[in-house]
Amino acid sequence: MQSTRTYMDRLFLVIKGLGMGAANKVPGVSGGVVAFVAGFYEEFIYSLQRVNKTAFKLFFNGRFRSFYHYINGRFLSLLFLGMIVSYFSVSKILDYFLKYYELYVWSLFFGMIIGSIYYINKDFKIWNYKTIISLVVGVFIGVSISFLDPARENDNLWFVFFCGIISVSGMTLPGFSGSFILILLGNYVLLLVDSVNALSDTFTEVIMGNFGFLHDAARIRLLKVLVVFTLGSITGLVTFSHILTYILKHHKSITISTIIGFIVGSLGVVWPWKNTIYKFSRHGDILYDSKGSKIVSNYERYIPQLNSETYLAIMYITAGILVVLALEWYGQKTRKLSA
Repeated sequence: MQSTRTYMDRLFLVIKGLGMGAANKVPGVSGGVVAFVAGFYEEFIYSLQRVNKTAFKLFFNGRFRSFYHYINGRFLSLLFLGMIVSYFSVSKILDYFLKYYELYVWSLFFGMIIGSIYYINKDFKIWNYKTIISLVVGVFIGVSISFLDPARENDNLWFVFFCGIISVSGMTLPGFSGSFILILLGNYVLLLVDSVNALSDTFTEVIMGNFGFLHDAARIRLLKVLVVFTLGSITGLVTFSHILTYILKHHKSITISTIIGFIVGSLGVVWPWKNTIYKFSRHGDILYDSKGSKIVSNYERYIPQLNSETYLAIMYITAGILVVLALEWYGQKTRKLSA
């Protein structure tokens, strides 16, 4: 029975990683919210915080088993396995649905964020002037970010490294969407679509014995960009985790109230009823980036009319809320079984 439960715990941890990976790729949705709602946010942050001087000393001294246990390796490896698989599978499915059923995808995530706000808030009882101010600041920052205009694409490797650091904010800070930040920085398509697809295509070609990509300058450039972006993301994960560990330890109530504010503010980004606004030249022509993709300026949000499409979208919002409540129920059941 115990071994079965352990196996199921590992499986569910991979599934949670799938959820985090998928959420991280959707603009406006934060992978950190998945971690928070699924009940492993603090373990995730504290495990990343163990990647420090002591961990590197164990690793370079050849004490790999001690290194693995010190950084909570089983937890992190299963979680990151789920995220990696997600980037090449679940996220591609999401790309398809965002292209053809955009309203309903946004509606589902909008509902999940509403459910997340309920979940986090219901157990938070420390409301005072400090936490209320933190909540308001978090909401203000979240809403302000949703109305910023995106920049142009930039593949300078130093900037790509910086994008990697910033993009993982959504994993470590619930309510901050790393993918939406990448849209604002102008590099969402480059880093989360083109470079990931380039790596996927390269793997496929290598398996088939085709090494023609070595002579493809555009492919090599994208792979180089992906490596630098990954290094920046790892740097950001470790750095943010150390900062957040300190903040959670010394200012937990203020941190959680700010996180609630961020999540509330992110509702403006995920609002389902919006039209994409593209950048135009002074001659009235739509501007495209170097790969022929339309350059997004922002979104025009509107109040929908009551029709069958709107009712269906509301059903998806309700389904999103129920998904979070189901996760909460599962978390409570797991905690009772392990007690």
